[in-house]
Amino acid sequence: MLHGYIPANRFLPYLSWTDIDALEDKENTVIVLPVGAIEQHGPHMPCATDSIIAAGFVGKALEMLPDNIPAYGLAPITYGKSDEHIHFPGTVTLTGELLLHTIQEIGESIYRAGFRKLLMINAHGGQPQPLEMAARELRLRHGDYMVITRSPWSIPFDSSFIPEKEHQLAMHAGHAETAALMALAPDTLHMDRAEAHFPEPFPCPSLTTGRPAAAWASYDFGPTGVIGDPTGATPEQGFQILQELGSGWAQVITEIHQAQWVKRSETTWGRGHYSGYVHSQK
Repeated sequence: MLHGYIPANRFLPYLSWTDIDALEDKENTVIVLPVGAIEQHGPHMPCATDSIIAAGFVGKALEMLPDNIPAYGLAPITYGKSDEHIHFPGTVTLTGELLLHTIQEIGESIYRAGFRKLLMINAHGGQPQPLEMAARELRLRHGDYMVITRSPWSIPFDSSFIPEKEHQLAMHAGHAETAALMALAPDTLHMDRAEAHFPEPFPCPSLTTGRPAAAWASYDFGPTGVIGDPTGATPEQGFQILQELGSGWAQVITEIHQAQWVKRSETTWGRGHYSGYVHSQK
């Protein structure tokens, strides 16, 4: 079914328009949009890795959310801005401009339905900028709209099982992503093909702590597309990641539901400016 990892009772598209129209407290109901990509993730992982992780983490968070917290998931965006991986077969990419406008149009649709809180969980590290630009544009268009975009990995979790070199240098198809897929979609993995690969140190050490500081494409790091070491990942680690990040995101969704935006008068800032809002808690 279309809801995938998202619980059916938390999947907004399964509601009729009359159901959505009748929802109570829509202004504080949190709508969650998973954002992924279809791009190479080495020989051992599926090209859908980022889309699986975005939808899987959102689904786990909504599953763990208390019943009294109103929140719904949307169908994930599975295509993203992945042009840094276009040299590998299987990568499907949008332009940054198209992704920006897609997010804006989805955001406008959610606002038009009466919702005022949108959380985007973006699992592809190559596209936060278009999402952040879209979020800012939506905020400027609608002063009472709370739009947040974050990586699913931005919630703290116990990562002590990940080697220090991996923490410092891994960027793509490494230990954590592989472990997460072992919990979410183990049948898509080919661990017999897994191999480690780390980039050479960047030539300007003052600009970097190990990761490249210059613009890069995945072919800059060798023929496999892997930047990290997936070989030590285990299903147990994956389920731990899923549980801890699911719980953390459930807490964040609760906090977003409870958050208040206090409107300031336009006259506070002078004519011709957008209305300002400040954040407080109930």
